[in-house]
Amino acid sequence: MPKSALGLPLLAAAMMLAAPLVANAETSAGTYTNPLLPSGPDPWVTRDGDTYYYMHTLGNKITIWKTDDLTALDKAKRKTWVPPRDAINSISIWAPELHKIDGKWFLYYTAAQAGADDDQHRGVFVLENDNADPTEGSWTDKGRVNTALPGIDGTTFEYDGKSYFIYSAYAEIGSVLSISLMSNPWTLTGGETIIAIPDQTWEQQGGRKIVEGPEFLPGPDGQLFITYSASACWSDDYALGLLSAPKGSDPTDPKAWTKSPTPVLSKSVANGVYATGHNGFFTSPDGKTNWIIYHANSGPGMGCSPKRAPHIQPFTWGPDGHPVFGEPVKENVPFEAPK
Repeated sequence: MPKSALGLPLLAAAMMLAAPLVANAETSAGTYTNPLLPSGPDPWVTRDGDTYYYMHTLGNKITIWKTDDLTALDKAKRKTWVPPRDAINSISIWAPELHKIDGKWFLYYTAAQAGADDDQHRGVFVLENDNADPTEGSWTDKGRVNTALPGIDGTTFEYDGKSYFIYSAYAEIGSVLSISLMSNPWTLTGGETIIAIPDQTWEQQGGRKIVEGPEFLPGPDGQLFITYSASACWSDDYALGLLSAPKGSDPTDPKAWTKSPTPVLSKSVANGVYATGHNGFFTSPDGKTNWIIYHANSGPGMGCSPKRAPHIQPFTWGPDGHPVFGEPVKENVPFEAPK
């Protein structure tokens, strides 16, 4: 695999207005129902002031939903970026994430090269936009992140003044979570460290050993948390795991991290929600409520298809400072919306 990002030319974003989707259910003012959309694998939300930017996997393009009401995505304005044909990042475009870093927008996504659509040819790529609104301006393609292994689901976070990158790397034992320092938003430096492997039975459902979709979550008392998705996405038992580290830890030290022995968010047969995974976090505009977004199926045996839909629900913090996500809430039941 390459050891440095591939420099690609400036791309004018092919940003096009798209038609709204149809909502699944009507809600009264101030409430919402899950799912937010009828389709939305690998959902992601970033809030900038009172504006939400939402994304999910579309496969051949990246679309940003812009709205001041996350529960009304069917009415949101949308813009779309399409990669160049036959490029190293032109197919299997998965798991987009939008991050604001030092006043610029950076969009991380998984992709593969045309004609090489397999695990060994997947990587994480980065787009940059210096416009205040990521649905305007142009995107510069910063190329592929210089990861040591092929992999997917890259994310970034800042802790104690340093920037880090985590992704799901393909290794001989299955997919693993690998972390590295960053010298800039598209370049890793100082080597990589594996901080989690799929060594639990609940991380091996569906016939593969998988840990993927890592997301950083700072704790209220300074602890560090990383959620991740475990098992194959086509399994009903696709679920969220949790890594935790004490305040002041070095995120690149594998000994700092402790894995939860059981999933922290998993299917609920009683509530009719299956294959809960690939999450993100955001707060309400008033900053008082923490929310998790994840995709799920509305029945058993639905597999890893576009029918996976975005769900949101608030979460709290336990006495030990760890996040408490609870059970996935029922679909089509009104709940109080973020405010």
